[in-house]
Amino acid sequence: LKGEITISGAKNSVVALIPAIILSDDVVILDCVPDISDVASLIEIMEIMGASVKRYDDVLEIDPRGVQNKPMPYGKINSLRASYYFYGSLLGRFGEATVGLPGGCDLGPRPIDLHLKAFEAMGAKTTYEGDNMNLSTQGSSLHGAHIYMDTVSVGATINTMLAAVKAEGRTVIENAAEEPEIVDLANYLNNMGAKVRGAGTNTIRITGVEKLHPIEYTVIPDRIECGTFMLAAAITRGKVLIKNGIPGHVRPIIAKLKECGVTVNVEDDGMVIDATAGNLVSTDIKTLPYPGFPTDIQSPFMAFLTTVE
Repeated sequence: LKGEITISGAKNSVVALIPAIILSDDVVILDCVPDISDVASLIEIMEIMGASVKRYDDVLEIDPRGVQNKPMPYGKINSLRASYYFYGSLLGRFGEATVGLPGGCDLGPRPIDLHLKAFEAMGAKTTYEGDNMNLSTQGSSLHGAHIYMDTVSVGATINTMLAAVKAEGRTVIENAAEEPEIVDLANYLNNMGAKVRGAGTNTIRITGVEKLHPIEYTVIPDRIECGTFMLAAAITRGKVLIKNGIPGHVRPIIAKLKECGVTVNVEDDGMVIDATAGNLVSTDIKTLPYPGFPTDIQSPFMAFLTTVE
């Protein structure tokens, strides 16, 4: 494999940024939005809720002012796991949410108990009716809370952030996830006027605000797509220039490729992955939450390791 590739916007970031637009008081423009089915589903859900959506290539323009709090169609909500981010954004705007239980890739159980624990600590009650789950503050406002995550969860951390942005008082999330997508959401919310501190560490502090103003924001590049092309270059003994990737987000992948004998150079216009020279050797990998080696790159790296000594 030879040539160059520009990395798309991060899927795991944009699926949180789009529901977060519900919290804004005016039009939000997102740049570098990937053309994937999850985005198409989120756009459709937003339109069903009453938002006005325009798309130009990789740019999304969404006006959330017409959004109404009404039950979402079960089939569409169930088609993607990230639909659960509507829980936090709807709670943050309306104080209640009625949504279908989340779906997505079939990779075993993905409990949302941490999400519900956080919402309940902030004053929401949970009830179930058929395939729908109802969350409500029962007429009062969400309030800040001190929340400890029993396990590190990207989804629960993001959902708690969404609910807390407009809640009264201060929310502290301990044992929070530290992924770049968490930092991206915090930067996005802060640019809209939120007060989120500590994203990227295991403790996030959020002081609630009354309003979030419109912005134009560029989604970070997808570190998993970046890692996939790095492995594609390595397994084919190719040389590829990867543009728009952030080296710091794929540091464990770079380290392991270098251990195998692949040359990785960070240059002004991107990262050059060169596996054209010399015999490559094996290495050992252990997947861990960020900043450890990403689980989603385990499988392509495993395939690559079948081709080395």
